[in-house]
Amino acid sequence: MPSADRERTGPAWGTFLELESGAEGPLHARLARALRTAVTGGRLAAGSTLPASRVLAADLRCSRWVVTEAYAQLVAEGYFEARSASATRVRARPGGSVRGGAREEDGNRWTPRYDLLPGR
Repeated sequence: MPSADRERTGPAWGTFLELESGAEGPLHARLARALRTAVTGGRLAAGSTLPASRVLAADLRCSRWVVTEAYAQLVAEGYFEARSASATRVRARPGGSVRGGAREEDGNRWTPRYDLLPGR
């Protein structure tokens, strides 16, 4: 049986994601924002595997719900891809990049078919 130390990703994720406690918004939104920034800033490369939600939650000393909500938001925005019985990964974007929630390919900005923002 592996030791508890090997199951953890290490304290680096806590500093890597820069989850400042004085920032506005709930923790899951701050985590999603930090992960999004890591992807768009190139700190998380396309195809990178993310830690399991339980492991990252233990490292960040938060509930698993916080991590699963952040992951789900970024899957919905197209930054991550999640498959059943597989790790969550940063989505590979050949020929384009995700910036500001929109896909840019060959200089043309992709716009969603439906506006799903609340209140609209």
